[in-house]
Amino acid sequence: MSYQRHKLSNGVRLIHRRSNSPVAHCGLVINTGSRDEQPHEHGMAHFIEHVIFKGTTRRKAYHVLSHMENVGGEINAFTTKEETCIYGSFMTSYYKRWFDLASDITFRSSFPAKELEKEKDIILDEINSYKDSPADQIYDDFDEIIFSEHPLGLNILGTPGHLKSFSRQSVYNFMDKHYMTDQMVICSVGDIKLEKLIGYAEKYFGELPAKQGNKVRKPVAAYIPQQKWVHRKNHQAHCMIGNQAYSLADEKKTPLMLLNNILGGPGLNSRLNLSVREKHGFCYNIESTYQAFSDTGIFNIYFGTDPAYVDKTLYLIHKELDRLRGVRLGTLQLHRAKKQLTGQVAISFESNVNEMLSIGKSVAHFDDVDSMDEINRKIDLVTADDLLEVANEIMDPRAMSMLVFKP
Repeated sequence: MSYQRHKLSNGVRLIHRRSNSPVAHCGLVINTGSRDEQPHEHGMAHFIEHVIFKGTTRRKAYHVLSHMENVGGEINAFTTKEETCIYGSFMTSYYKRWFDLASDITFRSSFPAKELEKEKDIILDEINSYKDSPADQIYDDFDEIIFSEHPLGLNILGTPGHLKSFSRQSVYNFMDKHYMTDQMVICSVGDIKLEKLIGYAEKYFGELPAKQGNKVRKPVAAYIPQQKWVHRKNHQAHCMIGNQAYSLADEKKTPLMLLNNILGGPGLNSRLNLSVREKHGFCYNIESTYQAFSDTGIFNIYFGTDPAYVDKTLYLIHKELDRLRGVRLGTLQLHRAKKQLTGQVAISFESNVNEMLSIGKSVAHFDDVDSMDEINRKIDLVTADDLLEVANEIMDPRAMSMLVFKP
């Protein structure tokens, strides 16, 4: 797995892996997300991700939406708390077509007033759909507990009040402030020579004037654990417990990834799944998650269950957490856990879309990307003592917050 790099004179970076697939994947990762919003801009990054498809100085909305689809391709976008991503999948011969469209919607969107108002209604429906899904909403509400009074704790979608206040000018103001050329990464996985890819990048992105600046983000305040019970009209109880965790650059990130996988990762043999679901039958869905940001992170455990089983499930969870904090993994257990994680990482990279977006984000944050061999090396270096140390730092019950949606 060999990656090729290039940097345009205006600071836009390019990373590419040549594959032999007839289908190519290419994206633009912008190191700007919802955490970069000011209080009055709550939801702006996500709003922009929607409205860039509503017409440009060269194309009407229909032509934007049809440009790749007419040749069997796809174009899409998403917003996270730290990135905005525009990406497409298409037959290899249409790279130039994608570059043309991607640069057009990113830098020449016209934001027609009528289209902005229609899109506000669409996002309002999206917000309401989340309110109808407690299993989704609890993640956002828990972020608000962990990152209290900080943009990382706010829902990416924004609020109806903020959304209604957005104007064409406020959209331009946000993009002018945050869409810096040195914060943009073009990422590609496809059967195209680097020289040809650079030619397209230079033609469609190289003409942009250099716009560079230091990415300064509000630091996360001191964390205070909280417990919160919310009564909702649900059939099930939904519960989440967790803690602040390590950043993307922290050396303890890999041990926590491994620990999270052992505890409640996607494998059917995770400790929480075996104990809570398979042995006791208390719930259908139980999982743990670790998400790292540029300067912090979050670890959480989620489950949905019958209200009568909430306390019993929490007891079993804390029992497993006690084991991880107090019992060192044996040599064979550690070996199996590492093999499982390296296999899952390899499978995730079998998706060229996942790989393309992953390497783009990595370059955006670190100006570097780990090869599969380097990822495996970091996993292999984790020791049982590392796992004990991380478990006692992150999974200490005194440091964990809890949120419960209870009928």
